[in-house]
Amino acid sequence: MYATAYHTTSLEDKTILITGAAGFIGSNLVEYLLKYKVGKVIVLDNFLTGYRSNVTPFLDHPNYEFIEGDIRDLEVCMKACEGVDIVCHQAAMGSVPRSIKEPYATTGHNVDGFVNMAFAAHQHGIKRFVYASSSSVYGDEPNLPKVEHRIGKPLSPYAITKLSNELFAENFGRLYDMEFIGFRYFNVFGPRQSPKGAYAAVIPLFAEACMNDKEVFINGDGGQTRDFTFVENVVQINIKAMLTNNPEAVNQVYNVGCGGRYTVQELFEGVREAAGVPEKEAIHRAPRAGDIRDSQADISKARKLLGYDPQFDFKEGLKITVDYFKDLVLG
Repeated sequence: MYATAYHTTSLEDKTILITGAAGFIGSNLVEYLLKYKVGKVIVLDNFLTGYRSNVTPFLDHPNYEFIEGDIRDLEVCMKACEGVDIVCHQAAMGSVPRSIKEPYATTGHNVDGFVNMAFAAHQHGIKRFVYASSSSVYGDEPNLPKVEHRIGKPLSPYAITKLSNELFAENFGRLYDMEFIGFRYFNVFGPRQSPKGAYAAVIPLFAEACMNDKEVFINGDGGQTRDFTFVENVVQINIKAMLTNNPEAVNQVYNVGCGGRYTVQELFEGVREAAGVPEKEAIHRAPRAGDIRDSQADISKARKLLGYDPQFDFKEGLKITVDYFKDLVLG
């Protein structure tokens, strides 16, 4: 992966902090930055939802520094921001069902943690702060595709925490003269996304089940739609946001998707085909509380202001992802 460079200026003079870097998206960002010779990448993670195996390949790299710590601790955040040029904040408790079951914990990580990181960045004079929001902030807004200026009421505690991040970013940008860039991710998938645990994402769950002859479950009728987005597209826009010199691009939130729309049933059929089990059937169960019915990103704003140009469509990304899980299963 990452055969294409998504930046045109050198990274060699940059020190970049990635929070949540033992997670799925964070570890992919670290991989890109080290491949393209970033001056230094500092990683902050507490392994609540991330995995040591995701960062193990980087441990001996001379430009890599790891800090094990919790973003709910301001002192940890202050330490992590020392000498940093850019913060890329990916750390979160990122599950709608988990937020319903554990709203206090979700709020602690996603709101208190965000405020701590943003304030620590301000205290250290860091101007550029890139962060992960979520397409869940659109809530019950029915129109498709989703456009950034029109949102509804959030449907889960998780969505509320992400909307809160956007509000803090807007406020801190004015108060502290900082440059915040937020991303409403639309169903990101790809290598290093884990199928483990009660709150695993749907694509690795489907892939792992298909390749190990396990039952596959679909919540609801399978007709709900999503804009599934391959992780390399997400890395691309994060890199562009870290380095943009466009004054109109900062203190904004952007949709990060492909602009496509696939049903969960179509997703399952694509996974089973790629996994070599085209006859496998899924078991349907009750819809999941807090989920939106349909989702699709309008990415015209990101194209215009950040030069976002997704290179991998759903089918290309799905093949890469299923091949990745095949390699894991086959050893």
